[in-house]
Amino acid sequence: MALAFDEYGRPFIILREQEQKTRAKGLEAQKANIMAAKSVARILRTSLGPKGMDKMLQSGDGDVTISNDGATILEQMEVENQIGKLMVELSRSQDYEIGDGTTGVVVTAGALLEQAEILLERGIHPIRVAEGYEQAARIAVDHLSKISHSFEFSSTNIQPLVQTCMTTLSSKIVNRCKALLAEIAVKAVLAVADLERKDVNLDLIKVEGKVGGKLEDTELVYGIVVDKDMSHPQMPKRIEDAKIAILTCPFEPPKPKTKHKIDIDSTEKFEALREAEKKYFDEMVQKCKDVGATLVICQWGFDDEANHLLMHRGLPAVRWVGGVELELIAIATGGRIVPRFQELTPEKLGRAGIVREKSFGTTKDRMLYIEQCANSRAVTIFIRGASKMMVEETKRSIHDALCVARNLIRDNSIVYGGGSAEIACSIAVEAAADRIPGVEQYAVRAFADALDGVPMALAENSGLQPIDTLTAVKAQQIKEKNPHLGIDCNDVKTNDMKEQNVFETLIGKKQQILLATQVVKMILKIDDVITPSQYS
Repeated sequence: MALAFDEYGRPFIILREQEQKTRAKGLEAQKANIMAAKSVARILRTSLGPKGMDKMLQSGDGDVTISNDGATILEQMEVENQIGKLMVELSRSQDYEIGDGTTGVVVTAGALLEQAEILLERGIHPIRVAEGYEQAARIAVDHLSKISHSFEFSSTNIQPLVQTCMTTLSSKIVNRCKALLAEIAVKAVLAVADLERKDVNLDLIKVEGKVGGKLEDTELVYGIVVDKDMSHPQMPKRIEDAKIAILTCPFEPPKPKTKHKIDIDSTEKFEALREAEKKYFDEMVQKCKDVGATLVICQWGFDDEANHLLMHRGLPAVRWVGGVELELIAIATGGRIVPRFQELTPEKLGRAGIVREKSFGTTKDRMLYIEQCANSRAVTIFIRGASKMMVEETKRSIHDALCVARNLIRDNSIVYGGGSAEIACSIAVEAAADRIPGVEQYAVRAFADALDGVPMALAENSGLQPIDTLTAVKAQQIKEKNPHLGIDCNDVKTNDMKEQNVFETLIGKKQQILLATQVVKMILKIDDVITPSQYS
């Protein structure tokens, strides 16, 4: 791009390869951007809430994903438009920070942009709209803090945590087992949580899935589940009071670093080489036996000779265990990962009460359970399901529930769900608009209208009359001054979300409003778009 002047001194811009590019400016550019963002939000709108629909996405190589998790849908959609990509990143940042509310945040942003478009058509400057939205977001976030409740929980009283996780899971495919899965998620988080520091390391929770069985067969294992079996079929399938050697060195003779060639011209030389290899394996196995190991877990493989020798010496072994799993086993059993046989000592062995091999169904699928570990702060959620898609979607749902439980341990404040928080904020913002002078007042009122987008989408997806339902609940909230009234999506015949036990985390809801407002401000401030014409 270059700036030039004509003979009258008027500036104009010269674009490189101008004929291959298209350019939109001013209101036209803003409307095009808003249209792109709205179309992404419209896709996710039908996935919101307990009665939300699922989306089926097929990747280029034929993999099919069925999900109603906002972040997953947008990741798999491969959006080309740059403004559409901003919405994808909005959903992703909500997923990274909170883990839940990825659909709601995009629906809120879409509703804000819809209202902004009306204001722009009236001739209000986009910066004034953005400033009004900023003021309204602050009012809404302050009001959320006022209507929030904090609840007490402990390692013995986990019911409040379970109910909040059930709200998260009620909008997923797995909602028929939400009580079981919510309890598993909460117990897993509490097993690895440091309640004094209010800190949870989710890396210590391994989520493993296996196709087959029912969703109800999903279990929480206080230990590690590894998708491997014993390296030799005749090795024992159950080891009690196991002392585990965790190795990252291979069970094989050392290889010289340089290129080499051995000439064997007689049977004696071949026998001597074989004996040397056997002696080397013997020493390796003996070293493991000497330090008191009763199970060897190795990152690398070993050949049949080493395997046969291990079986004969009565030393069970597992091979080809991944690096991440090795680290989790080391954390759980209190062992150390050993890179060389020379460094193996009794202090570096991990300890577990039971190591057992479990087989599934009529197939030869086997998995290794390492339980009753020395350090119980590493757990595994083992998911069963009828199909691969079901197992994958359950994994995503469990991740959301884990994140919600973690957020509640960090900050135990909740607001009530079912759109009640949004309606209460909308009423508060609408009331505050009268006290704001200037053009921003229009933007603040528009923000209040946009907040109604989430409860309206909930009502629509539940098969209710959206406008009638929303206006009835809003009038009831104002009349009774009760901020817990929301949309009765499950037809329980009460609008009180406190009675329905529908909770959401306060930090999750605050983050939704703040992130959506930030992205909308960014989109409104773009007034000149130059794109290659093949993308236009």
